[in-house]
Amino acid sequence: MTAFKISDEVAAALAENRPVVALESTIISHGLPRPRNHEAALEFEDILRAQGVTPATIAILDGVPQIGLDSSDVDRIANEDLAKASVRDIPILAAKRASGATTVAATAHLAALAGIRVFATGGLGGVHRGAIDTFDESADLSTLAVTPITVVSAGVKSVLDIPATLERLETLSVPVIGYGTKEFPAFWLTRSGYQLDWSLVNAEQIALAMQAQDALGHGQGMVVANPIPEHLQWDPSEHDRVLEVAFKAAAAAGVSGKAVTPFLLGFIVGESGGRSLEVNLDLARNNVRVAGLIATEWSALKARG
Repeated sequence: MTAFKISDEVAAALAENRPVVALESTIISHGLPRPRNHEAALEFEDILRAQGVTPATIAILDGVPQIGLDSSDVDRIANEDLAKASVRDIPILAAKRASGATTVAATAHLAALAGIRVFATGGLGGVHRGAIDTFDESADLSTLAVTPITVVSAGVKSVLDIPATLERLETLSVPVIGYGTKEFPAFWLTRSGYQLDWSLVNAEQIALAMQAQDALGHGQGMVVANPIPEHLQWDPSEHDRVLEVAFKAAAAAGVSGKAVTPFLLGFIVGESGGRSLEVNLDLARNNVRVAGLIATEWSALKARG
């Protein structure tokens, strides 16, 4: 059984020290409606190629983790009903020869196995509200504690517990660096109100931090908190109104545990008239571009020795 498969395009880029950026497949399979999701998958890859960066979209197809997808593979993740696969699910899917869309955790894990150091996503998973009772915390956090990869994200969704998420990342010794900001972003919003200890101003500085982290023997990942530009963010007052309605709707429906966040996100898309979805796409595009810049600087730094 093949542990994982790297596409010829990605393998050649890695062998030649050309920049590569990993992309998750859950945002395509579960995060966007059809056919918008297929268009977005191709657009994210095109953004990177326009920067001279090789995209490595990751998914598990017929039991085999695929690092880099061809056009037919992209079509599959956009149009088939795939399982949502975190790290713990990978061996089960392999045994069943089943397919799955990779979460942030699974994408980071597989990308690192392939030797990819930069990964673009929309938002990082985190500590869920009420986790003091449910212990509901995304595997994204624990995976980053043991995975040497730099993840560019627009913070975490504001339906999660942002301060608790930042505390957990600190406990796990995962650096969180604001990309040109000292304030952690809140996914749909440019600002969350929570300050960061560290901010770097450009991709070159991020690459230097990655180099220093490697030299010091750290095995953790790194989170680059990249806020959506203010003119593209969701209107904060409308955001707050919709979230309040969404939480009340979840309580009225008796939704609890792990079902809460999917319920909230689906409700928010409908209640916002699709506005939250458009902002989601804008921030994802922004993260992909920044990840491309970081990957380019990382390759240049490695070439200089």
